Amino acid sequence: MPVIKLETFIHAKPQLVFDLSRSIDLHQASMDHTNEKAIAGTTTGLINKGETVTWTAKHFFKTRMLKVHITQMEPYDFFEDEMLQGDFKMMKHKHIFKSTSKGTNMTDEFYFEAPYGIIGKIFCYIFLTAYMKALLMQRNRSIKEYAETEKWKTVLPQMRR
Repeated sequence: MPVIKLETFIHAKPQLVFDLSRSIDLHQASMDHTNEKAIAGTTTGLINKGETVTWTAKHFFKTRMLKVHITQMEPYDFFEDEMLQGDFKMMKHKHIFKSTSKGTNMTDEFYFEAPYGIIGKIFCYIFLTAYMKALLMQRNRSIKEYAETEKWKTVLPQMRR
């Protein structure tokens, strides 16, 4: 099973980074190049434990659907989402936040499997893992940019810092 682990340092408090990471609105903005849209479940604001969101996006020349469920959440430290429906055989994404004296270390652990047996494994090895890593890195750059500037106010207007 492929695993992508990314670490991103952000000059902001864990609460802000945590909330930006679960913002449906920021996620859509960060994935604008794939035309990603939340179409069911929690479709705006902050997603919480026990909630679901269904996304559509264009990947590999086709509009695809992914429904995820927030299975675990410890505010400001951790949350996890898992695929309920979609093109993967399985998908789990752990989001971990550690406070430091200068900000927040944000860690992503992304576990996934492609369907289609050995052909799916070869596709993951040759192409899909790098593609998914690039998407996660794009999302993390957006979270960092929003957290380290005043842009966070456009997706979290109710928060006060």
